[in-house]
Amino acid sequence: QVQLVESGGGSAQAGGSLRVSCEASGYTYRPKCMGFFRQVEGQDREQVAAIFFDTGRTYYSSLLKGRFAISQHSAKNAIDLQMDNLRPDDTAMYVCAAERRAASQYTNWVGCDFGYWGQGIQVTVSS
Repeated sequence: QVQLVESGGGSAQAGGSLRVSCEASGYTYRPKCMGFFRQVEGQDREQVAAIFFDTGRTYYSSLLKGRFAISQHSAKNAIDLQMDNLRPDDTAMYVCAAERRAASQYTNWVGCDFGYWGQGIQVTVSS
């Protein structure tokens, strides 16, 4: 059974930085891609960033304007999201997601079928 566990996050002041990490376990294959989404209570889930392990190609929400960077760990099914120049509207629950093959329910973004989800970790940015 695949599990995704986020770590990091927390609180920062506007202009500061935080990092969120995610490690996936239980895979019987190397996932093609992983990423992060974020959600504010009462609002729709929003794409943040994604990375493809074989090519290293990364994708970002156009709203982030270069402030976030996603990277992969070479030896593990794990990713990091470095968040710089944080703004109060970055406050959200950040949720890790990973590819799931042949899933009946999934979210497709930038060609990755995100079908496994973490519990999420809170990021709070104060002004």
